[in-house]
Amino acid sequence: MRLIASDLDGTILHRDDTISARTVAAFAAARDAGLHVVFVTGRPFRWLTPVQRAFGHLGTVICSNGALVYDLEAERILASHTISGGTVGEVQRRIRVREPGAVFAAETLTGLLLEPGFLDEATSAVRMPGVVEGAFKPSQLDAEGVVKLLAKTGRVDAETFQSLVEPDIGALVSVTHSAPGVALLEMAHPEVNKAVTLAEYADGLGIVADEVLAFGDMPNDVQMLAWAGRGYAVDSGHPLAKAAAGRTTASLHDDGVALVIERFLAGDPV
Repeated sequence: MRLIASDLDGTILHRDDTISARTVAAFAAARDAGLHVVFVTGRPFRWLTPVQRAFGHLGTVICSNGALVYDLEAERILASHTISGGTVGEVQRRIRVREPGAVFAAETLTGLLLEPGFLDEATSAVRMPGVVEGAFKPSQLDAEGVVKLLAKTGRVDAETFQSLVEPDIGALVSVTHSAPGVALLEMAHPEVNKAVTLAEYADGLGIVADEVLAFGDMPNDVQMLAWAGRGYAVDSGHPLAKAAAGRTTASLHDDGVALVIERFLAGDPV
């Protein structure tokens, strides 16, 4: 293995935005041993404070489910894949045919735009810098560059919501979800997911899939876990992530990721 790729939330990052000392030490030891480390997250690049707090300016982070690559050291965007304002409008229209009560948010290169009614107690955590609440227009979306479109409903669960709308929008955007207990779909450019961007990043380093050790916990990690030579889902993760990885480690709260890294660095099979 030459590269370790890890999701953040639910995999190594706790709900209080902390990463355990054991996990921090494991990643530091991996870097000291010459391995490349990249975090691959659904988070926007503006919400990487927990990574900086735990690891400092680590380097490259793949954000927004693969739609954006960010240099944490230089604090600049290296690459992005956006969807047009027209596509966003058409996706909204098609989803509302199936789920009239759906509300939307658009993550852009400059901030997060929320439709009225998107925020509630379950999603109050998005009240952070760069968040603007109000109706958004296609021209505004084109100007800012949309990397991820979010759709939320309170009527059904996330799996049901996705199965309901994906046949109508799957040609326009990629669709996944990662928020436990919230029916919140995450949509991006149709050719983008975590695996696609991670593969491009690894290729730039001369690394192939068989040399990648990847960790995740939710459906937005499925492609990455299946692509990597060694994929692990934490035991506290979603069944789809576990099935894609084919391997599980201990839960987030039991430092499952650190456990595998420690074993690998000790020379044990993983």
